[in-house]
Amino acid sequence: MPSVTGDRSSLLVRRAALASVALALGLVLLKLTAALVTGSIAVLSSLVDSLADVVASAITWASVRVSRQPPDRAHRFGHGKAEALSALAQSTLVLASALFVVTAAAQRAIDPRPVRAEAAGIAVMLAAMVLTGLLLAFQWHVVRRTGSQAIAADSLHYRADLATNLAVLVSLVVASRFGLPWLDGLTGIAIAFWLATGAARIGRQAIDTLMDRELPDPLRSKIEATVRAHPEVVDLHDLRTRRSGGTVFIEMHLELPPTMTVREAHAVCEAVEDELRALFPGAEIVLHQEPAGIADLRLDDRIRRPAGPASR
Repeated sequence: MPSVTGDRSSLLVRRAALASVALALGLVLLKLTAALVTGSIAVLSSLVDSLADVVASAITWASVRVSRQPPDRAHRFGHGKAEALSALAQSTLVLASALFVVTAAAQRAIDPRPVRAEAAGIAVMLAAMVLTGLLLAFQWHVVRRTGSQAIAADSLHYRADLATNLAVLVSLVVASRFGLPWLDGLTGIAIAFWLATGAARIGRQAIDTLMDRELPDPLRSKIEATVRAHPEVVDLHDLRTRRSGGTVFIEMHLELPPTMTVREAHAVCEAVEDELRALFPGAEIVLHQEPAGIADLRLDDRIRRPAGPASR
């Protein structure tokens, strides 16, 4: 869970987004030079990946600025889903890049050509790996402390970039030393499949957020155990959870003793909210108070009930 919230969280996320844009631009210039000099499809595939990173990082930077804005009259739940929209756009972009790379790489694998000026390509790939590694370390620090989905998605690009840089480096060394020009095209194909796999994963996570998927079962169980541990709480039902950006939303019906006054019930709810926010800093929590033992229509019952013909 995020360890920082508020202004500090926003500052860290903005810095990570700007660092990503700056590095992406620098890598594009380096790899463009290397691709022109070497004529390598593997280097070209890495260049395409970095071009996608430029656009993706720009999307991340814009989405971070939007998602960190406070709630307003038109968006009372905040703007956190801008991060999920950003992640979905990035995954689509990476899939398109992977399709371009696999097409070019397949042509080169069928019609292999020797790579030129391998030393220049190797030097560029080494420099790209060092710079990418430094950015990844910073992004990991930011994601761990803020829980930013946009930065996590952006980090996917650079983890893939690090792997592709290594693959290209190995390809250049092996192809030039052992005279295997077809390895250049095969490396490009492998990179394309790597990119597509990562894009599908981050796209699925973004869709989960946009569709208000529940928090994982272990976290829901922790919420339930925390609430039921309160001495004044009889039980709970209709627990609903979701995540939007770095914010967790928790809603539930809290069953309290029927003889409890409204003031006493309010005090219990305040205590429960404090305990939950200790687990989920910055969480938005809505508790509906009701007397224990009443019979009413519950969401839990509708979910457990088998779907009828009309709902299929």
